[in-house]
Order: sequence, then C-alpha cells, then structure tokens
Amino acid sequence: MPTPFVMGHEMVGEIVEVGDSITSIAPGDRVIVPFQLSCMDCEQCNRGHTNACQKVPPGTAFGLGPHGGLDLGGALAERVRVPWADAMLIPLPQGVEPVAAAGIPDNVSDGYRSVAAGLEERPGAPVLVVGGLAPSVGLYAVMAARALGSSRVVYVDDDPARLEMASSLGAEIVNARDRWGEVKLDSKFPVVVEANVLDAGRNLAFRYVEPYGRVTSVSGGIGSHSSLPLQLMYLKGVNYVVGRVHACATTPAVLDLVTRGVLDPTKVISQTVPFSQAVEGMTLPVTKVVFVNDLA
Repeated sequence: MPTPFVMGHEMVGEIVEVGDSITSIAPGDRVIVPFQLSCMDCEQCNRGHTNACQKVPPGTAFGLGPHGGLDLGGALAERVRVPWADAMLIPLPQGVEPVAAAGIPDNVSDGYRSVAAGLEERPGAPVLVVGGLAPSVGLYAVMAARALGSSRVVYVDDDPARLEMASSLGAEIVNARDRWGEVKLDSKFPVVVEANVLDAGRNLAFRYVEPYGRVTSVSGGIGSHSSLPLQLMYLKGVNYVVGRVHACATTPAVLDLVTRGVLDPTKVISQTVPFSQAVEGMTLPVTKVVFVNDLA
C-alpha cells in the first residue's frame, strides 16, 4: 500500500476531547474502538453488517491507511479521531485492563464469530481449528469454542509455539509439520475454522468438515485468487462462510464473555511493547503483540 500511514487498528483509548454533538462519552472515559468505521444508522449497520457501512468506502478502517479508501489514522499515534463516537465507542468496563481489551474489536471477535454461529446451531459440537497465517485468530477461536461449550476442540498447525499455546487453551493438537496433505484426523467436524490462509490449510478444512457442516474462513487468502475444492464442497453440501468480522456488532458479545471471566484474551498475548519501540515490536516473531503508549 502507498506509504506513509499510521499503523494499528485494534485499540483501547482514553477520551481527551469530544465534539459538540457528543453526549454519551466525556474526557477521561476509557473506551474500546471497533476497528471498522460504522455509522450504526444505515441499513447495513442496522442489520448487523457493520463491516459494510453504507456511509463510507468499503473496507474503511483504522490503521490500514488508504486500503479502504479513507485514511482514518491509526492506533500507533498519540491521538486518533473517531467519527460517530456516540455510536462507535464502547465503554471499557471496570476491571478489564486495556491490554486485555485491545484485541477484542478484531482478532478476538473474529475468533469468536468463527465458532459462535455453529455452536449456537449445534450446542456442544466438536470444533476443528486449522491454524496458520492468521495466528492469533485461530487461537482465539480455540478459546471461544471452549468458552461456548464445545465438547472437543482440535487444533492443527505447523508452528510449535502456536501448538503449545493451543494445548494450554484446552485443545487437542495435531502437528502438520509442513505436510498438510498428509494430515490424518480421526473424525469429521460440524464446525470448522480456517485460519491458515493458504490453500493447503483450506483444503484440510474442507476434507474434515462433516456433510452439511460449516467452514468459516477468517481470511480471503493471500492473493486476489485462491483455489477452492468446489466439487468436494458441492457433494458434501458445505456451508462456507467467508468475510470480515462485523466489529461493532460482535464486540459486545465478546466483551460480555470477558467481563464474566470465561474468556481471557491475555492468554494469547505474547508480549507488550511501548510505542517508542514499535518499529522493533512489529517484527517480533511472536503470535500477538500489544503496544502501550509511553509517549504521552
């Protein structure tokens, strides 16, 4: 993408100033900021499709520069302007630390929504998570599946650190060892999460979903074209869900799990880094980094 622009799209902040029309928040309030810009008043937002607000260009989000057509700035700055703040901002509950809440508007919510619909339809169902290049999302899917009552969670990956973390979160782990086509599992699954991003991981997800099961992809792949085993999907009757998380619509349900103590996002955070070391922190070979403002 054209540079320069400010990175950082998951954030918790403190209000320092409000516009004349703002009534629900005041300076000093701590808030969670959904990463997508959503007016919460158009037809799509009212339907819960808050990643497709009709009042802004598609894909508009904090921290992604011109990617969505409107550069809003990003969280790795001392200040960020949030339009439609009364509708957008979510108060940070007492007892929830900012570091714990930082990832809720995107990665944590993305992991949650990838299993929530399937487990609502099939309470207690076993879940398969195919991990990979969406590293924290797959692990948050494991955590959310356990919090929502899945009877069994199996996590497949080829990264030792992520496998160890998935095990600590209560998943059975399977090491793909870069041989995704050779992975053998002992059953099919009604709820499958594809957080691998690459075709090999996606194919594994489709091989091991039950007939008429649900596969949720948390990414559109790494390029503009990705392969799909359409004949296999057709014969099995796969329900394939692909698309971005609806941040404003999903965050409250996730926040409820966090405040009730059944989901702890900090278990996936590998490291916290001060803003002054952000350049180095961005390149750390870890699963999830949270940056804390030390420049104010």
